[in-house]
Amino acid sequence: MEPFEPGQGHYPYQAPIDAYGGGGFRFAGMSHKGSLLALPTGMFAWDVTAAPELTRQSLTRVFDVAARLDVLLIGLGTDIGFLDPLLRQAFRDRGVVVEAIATGAAVRTYNILLGEQRAVGAALIAVDANR
Repeated sequence: MEPFEPGQGHYPYQAPIDAYGGGGFRFAGMSHKGSLLALPTGMFAWDVTAAPELTRQSLTRVFDVAARLDVLLIGLGTDIGFLDPLLRQAFRDRGVVVEAIATGAAVRTYNILLGEQRAVGAALIAVDANR
């Protein structure tokens, strides 16, 4: 598989995620080490490694395409955590429903909604557990 390099990575299409774990993701015949944004504009390397790093700035690319999203799934790693109410409201103001859940559940839900051709995006913090 071709590597998807952090900081440089961009795959120009939104794709289902074939696997996650080992600190990364597999999709479209490629592997990517690190966190990942899966958006209508493509798949992007994302430098967030933990939930406290979720800020308006770290989610800029998501806000840029918010008009093309109905649902944003945020994979918070291995646990369910707290999402800043101001971030949640900023997405709500743009008509985007946000679900902040464990990365594994976010990947599974993302794949289902993408398969149903729904307007879905995902911001996924990489985890070590293989799936």
